[in-house]
Amino acid sequence: MTTLRLGLARGGLEIKQFLRSRESVIFTLFFPLLLLVIFGSVFDAEIAPGVSFTQYFAAGIIAAGLLTTGFQSLAIQIPMEREKGILKRLRGTPMPRTAYFIGKVVMVMAIGAAETVVLVATAAAFYDLPVPSTAEKWVTFGWVALLGISACTLCGIAFSSLARSGRGAPAIVTPVALVLQFISGVFFQYTTIPEWMRSVASLFPLKWMTQGMRSVFLPDSFAVREVGGAWQLGHVAIVLGVWVVLGLALCVFTFRWTDRG
Repeated sequence: MTTLRLGLARGGLEIKQFLRSRESVIFTLFFPLLLLVIFGSVFDAEIAPGVSFTQYFAAGIIAAGLLTTGFQSLAIQIPMEREKGILKRLRGTPMPRTAYFIGKVVMVMAIGAAETVVLVATAAAFYDLPVPSTAEKWVTFGWVALLGISACTLCGIAFSSLARSGRGAPAIVTPVALVLQFISGVFFQYTTIPEWMRSVASLFPLKWMTQGMRSVFLPDSFAVREVGGAWQLGHVAIVLGVWVVLGLALCVFTFRWTDRG
């Protein structure tokens, strides 16, 4: 319980530090919203009866927002803290190491929830994104978001060990996040992407997160236009669950508190 209390206290500090960083707030919270506004204003053609590209994109950008908050922000933030010696100093304090990671998870969950609310509200108010009307849809939305952001958070912590320095982290992390968004059905309709790209995307969480979000926000009639001819929510749960386990294992075996010598 002491570790949990310390972790929650650390989480409050992480949130304050995040909100005090204008760059983090703009990139993590407002950049996905800006993309939603741009795409929503430019592309309004229907891709299926009763489904506009804006609605399709909005469902994808909600998933991409969770990727940005969980994976991209941590994979950049942690190497910067490591380079400044913050992690080394924390390791030397009586605070349990687990509390540090609890704090990161608390921060990601809070910021991810706020970002999702803003994106859903904006898309529903201005771009005709249908809000889920059944309890089943809301439950699906909840577990897809929770599993998705959990997988992205753990992968972000693990990926943070690849950067040799904090200054070099954005150059390594940002291209990975952008490529995944392009091939996972965020910026383009997934079925129009070349098959080899779809094969690569299907190995990673974002493709399944976007598909799960489409099952929540798009009409059930659209399911036949998916690659598998259905929402495949069972596959979504399995792949995201596997990435949670894999991400946790990678964190345990790869995380570094200090820079490479």
